Amino acid sequence: VQLVESGGGHVQAGGSLRLSCAASSRVFPDYAIGWFRQAPGKEREGVSATSSGDGTPYYADSVKGRFTISSDNAKNMVYLQMNSLKPEDAAVYYCAAGPLSWVEARPDHTGAYDYWGRGTQVTVSS
Repeated sequence: VQLVESGGGHVQAGGSLRLSCAASSRVFPDYAIGWFRQAPGKEREGVSATSSGDGTPYYADSVKGRFTISSDNAKNMVYLQMNSLKPEDAAVYYCAAGPLSWVEARPDHTGAYDYWGRGTQVTVSS
């Protein structure tokens, strides 16, 4: 599985961006997709995932109510709609694919994912 992110860019605080993750082959239903981000000098953190333990999408507390993950299974695409962006959201955003059961157990853990994209930069100015 190869993953390619797109849609990053530079926005003002309060603005929106929509990130896309294109998978090279069928990922659903065997795999789940997660979005992670990494800012300079910080660890990679889980932002959102298509599945969590209760069957609903996972969102980090820092993005709940602002970010929305969605997927188009037929196109092997996953999207991350990011609204009300803040300067602290600035980072390189990565999508990753992992076995569904692993992701459901730990959607925010990098170890749950086998495949990673190269990332797309998001910059938010205040």
